[in-house]
Amino acid sequence: MDKHPIGELMEITMQKIREMVDVNTVIGQPITTADDITLIPISNVSFGFASGGSDFQGKKSDNANFGGGSGAGVKITPMAFIVVKEGGVRILNVNPPAANTVDRIVEMAPDIVDKVAGFVGKDKK
Repeated sequence: MDKHPIGELMEITMQKIREMVDVNTVIGQPITTADDITLIPISNVSFGFASGGSDFQGKKSDNANFGGGSGAGVKITPMAFIVVKEGGVRILNVNPPAANTVDRIVEMAPDIVDKVAGFVGKDKK
């Protein structure tokens, strides 16, 4: 049994989206500066996809009477950089400040982990 054209149309569109958006789009390639600081870009990626078609009445009963289309959109928003310097790791936000308490807690998590690790490290010494 032959595949219906709408299935092929959707497969091609999804393949193109996969080519545009991969893991390196979300977590970018590390960049090392002249003073030995490593920056790793982090982006928010969102996309939408739509596909549709219709079989038209005709003399033939094959897929020659099919009309369809598909479309996709991708939005990439830079969010932050992971900054690795002298063994320390920080997050440098490039987006606006947190709008609510939950967002603020998420932003503060790396600093809290560093402080707790430093506190626990002092107790062991």
